[in-house]
Amino acid sequence: MNPSLKLTPTQSPKTKLSTTLKSWLPILQSSGDELEETLNEFIKDNPYAEITNPTMQNFTTKNALSKTLKKSKGEPEGFENFCISQEGFYDVLLDQIAPPLFPTPLSQNIAQAIIEDLNDEGYFDGDIEEIAQRLGVSETEVEKIRLRFAYLEPYGVGAVDVLESFEFQLEQSEISSNAYPIAKEILKDLHNHFKHKNHPHYLEAMSVIKTFKNPPALDYAPKEQYIKPDMFVFFNDGEIEVKLNFESTPSIKIDSSLQATLPKGAEEQFFKNKLKEARLLVDALEMRKATLQKIGLMIVEYQYEFFTGGEIKPMKLKDLADEFGHAPSTISRAISNKYLECDRGLFPIKSFFSTALDDDVSNSSIKDFINDLVKNEDRKKPLSDSKILQLIEAKFGIKIVRRTITKYRQKLNIASSSERKKLYEMSL
Repeated sequence: MNPSLKLTPTQSPKTKLSTTLKSWLPILQSSGDELEETLNEFIKDNPYAEITNPTMQNFTTKNALSKTLKKSKGEPEGFENFCISQEGFYDVLLDQIAPPLFPTPLSQNIAQAIIEDLNDEGYFDGDIEEIAQRLGVSETEVEKIRLRFAYLEPYGVGAVDVLESFEFQLEQSEISSNAYPIAKEILKDLHNHFKHKNHPHYLEAMSVIKTFKNPPALDYAPKEQYIKPDMFVFFNDGEIEVKLNFESTPSIKIDSSLQATLPKGAEEQFFKNKLKEARLLVDALEMRKATLQKIGLMIVEYQYEFFTGGEIKPMKLKDLADEFGHAPSTISRAISNKYLECDRGLFPIKSFFSTALDDDVSNSSIKDFINDLVKNEDRKKPLSDSKILQLIEAKFGIKIVRRTITKYRQKLNIASSSERKKLYEMSL
């Protein structure tokens, strides 16, 4: 273990999970948001146990450590991070299916069928022929109705691809009548838009095209929600520390005053059992805290270089499972939906347990490397998957197949080299 790692004093879990924790395993496996609901199930018939939630007691503030970390990253605090509810994308479209654009019940039924076949990005990926057969109309009629989506907001919705979406958006833009014709020409061959650069209205046309949204439903994409971290890793006077986020964790309060009023007779044992259950529940919560604390310390020990600016190294769930004497699947459920926050950001705890490509390289390292390559690539000559493969094999000294690179690139939401080239040219 690195000598600068400061082990914050805490209750150490036994090598094997205690009987208490085994009995209340759902408590360990519950995420911070699920924990109160799990506890409620256990105490609903228990007169001695009451849940106290520090989040509800101090709802207008967040953990001080979280504030410090977010300030260091320049991120906004407070409720700005919460998802702001808004009218759904499909509801917005359905509200517009009305006269005069869709004057008849049939045209409205066709439009609604088209909406049902829009993907989350706002593009139409349905089957015109299938819709026509289902509604008993011609394919020409369905296509005619689809083209009317050019007049719906958000503009560009209902198009079959990005170029048609841009054509829809051009029709609704405030481009001048002088620049409109050249903009139409540019969209016919956007990849080679530079051939029009000497046109007197080229700059105006490109400035309008660059305002178009891709995908058209971009404004309706789910907003990022504030995620409460379960633990913090931070440096304090040069030493690295691990602390749990107690402010977002509910606890159990036992009302022992009821013990003096225990009924006599047959019911006495029932109430004694309930009091014992309440105390075991408190023990289980303490064991949960101790277990998460130890998990945090083990992550810091294995991944110390990451917290000092390096890369994530391969770390197997089995390493953690062996420490606690449980199956890897149990530990996997225990860390699922739990998060660690440090000065490098907020990370799912599971992300520190990477599947190793070989003994020294993790798939997380490969993904980070691909991200960096694309971020710094020559925009006039974007890197192909084959070239990225060559660079990875040279850097890490491993052999993998090209389709693995393609899979990682897609998971990172990175477009292909040809698509990136088009996007780069549009942004110039």
